[in-house]
Amino acid sequence: MADTSDWPTLAALSKAARDRLPQAHWDYLMGGAESETTLRRNAADFERIALIPQALRDVRQVDLSTTVMARKLALPVFPTAIGSLDLLHPEGATASARAAVAAGTTACTGILSKPSFEAVAAEAGGPLLFQLYIRGDESWLADTLKRVEAAGFFSIALTVDSPVYGRRERDIANRFSSRRAPDRAALPNTPDATRAAYQAAVSWEILPKLREMTRLPIALKGIMSVEDALRGVELGADAIYVSNHGGRQLDHAPSALAQLGRIAAAVNGSAEILFDSGVTRGSDVVKALALGASSVGLGKLQGLALAAGGEAGVRQLLALMAQEIAATMALVGATRLSELTPACLIASDVPILP
Repeated sequence: MADTSDWPTLAALSKAARDRLPQAHWDYLMGGAESETTLRRNAADFERIALIPQALRDVRQVDLSTTVMARKLALPVFPTAIGSLDLLHPEGATASARAAVAAGTTACTGILSKPSFEAVAAEAGGPLLFQLYIRGDESWLADTLKRVEAAGFFSIALTVDSPVYGRRERDIANRFSSRRAPDRAALPNTPDATRAAYQAAVSWEILPKLREMTRLPIALKGIMSVEDALRGVELGADAIYVSNHGGRQLDHAPSALAQLGRIAAAVNGSAEILFDSGVTRGSDVVKALALGASSVGLGKLQGLALAAGGEAGVRQLLALMAQEIAATMALVGATRLSELTPACLIASDVPILP
């Protein structure tokens, strides 16, 4: 295991990753769709939300635990699914899963992982969240879900924001495609175009079909509108996962943070709320929790940590996030996640004078 003293901060992890990654792989991890407007909005909206400090609170004990799909987790963050983590480190999703479980949380891995999702689950040492893309017919889907249950995953996150692959111009300019990575063991043995057509055809009818095929709770990953969130709840989704795919799908979309509070308020406790997109600090996590998320996925940060040091890098990422989240909570006067509410936040661009 690497010496984590080389990475005392998140910035140090990022620098180590930049030093290790080829330019094309760096651009794949850090880039967004087309003009990257959505990517920039994700960052800008976190910056424009300020945290209100609260004084004279007893914050000797800060509890970071949360519950995701009835699973108690020690941290309100988890490494979320990236299909080509093996491009960033040879152990890929396996290293992230082991680090996450060791830290008392979970990881999201899935259909595009390498090695197979069964192999990742076997190595993890604890239950994982499964990310599902629809890449085959109903027979393939039913068989896949049986494999997911047998492998011990505790929930499914159906990706709903990727009917087509976003135009990522950094990758286009680099003549790079993550889909050239080694074959994914869980995908059907059909041409790429055939698998893509299954994904493009997914509609709301898929949710009741999934309900018939699996006993596992289902999250809809990639929800960005109140209307879609409410329809998902009506059709039986257990969780709404607010995400704009880290700015990698639709350009000129709103930030995921801008939609999080609206969606959480509309859902009003009838489904769990998960979140990712644009998180760079523990304070960002606190803002998302205050707006209604129960846990927050780490995408680019996970990739940076993995590239910097494999499993040790991801362990250090989660340790640093725990420190930053706990310190931020203490400074806003909160000792448990339930005390984080929109009242902890204010838009930083409000006029200074009354």
